Amino acid sequence: MKIGLFFGSFNPIHIGHLIIANVMQDRTDLDEVWFVVSPQNPFKKQKSLLHEFDRLKMVELAIADHFYFRASDVEFHMPKPSFTIDTLTYLSDKFPQHQFKLIIGGDNLTHFHKWKNYEQILEHYGLYVYPRPGEKKELIHANIQFVEAPLMDISATFIRESIKNGHSVKYLLPQPVEEYIRDKKLFL
Repeated sequence: MKIGLFFGSFNPIHIGHLIIANVMQDRTDLDEVWFVVSPQNPFKKQKSLLHEFDRLKMVELAIADHFYFRASDVEFHMPKPSFTIDTLTYLSDKFPQHQFKLIIGGDNLTHFHKWKNYEQILEHYGLYVYPRPGEKKELIHANIQFVEAPLMDISATFIRESIKNGHSVKYLLPQPVEEYIRDKKLFL
């Protein structure tokens, strides 16, 4: 099978993530999309992240009714911070029957050359890129496929701030995720 890996903090997972994953699975040759919950992104500050198990649980709740989506905690068991190439290598060794592709937003192409072993990612795995506000298609490579998708500008930061300030997040989050956040009093 061909698996698209959608890495993220998912702090929290929101409808923008789900729409992009659905487009990727539906309009490309991907058989499944795996949401890889990153315990610590090397480019993000740790202090703003919920515990990784809460973020994984929210992903599981958000995708529970989608047959082609999976939640992955693979990076929970790897050295931190997590580097994409190390996770890709690990998954390829563990699941040699699968071919893995990396799903990223177009805004990440600007800094992709700063990723650890980015050349190996391009050569051995490849990228499926969805549009993001302000993106520039500066990096062109045979293993980069641009996928037309809705231009999503939904921010987890906006969602967290809304929750903290008592504002509605209806329609921004799947209902089970919103209920989980409310029940556990997260982001307050």
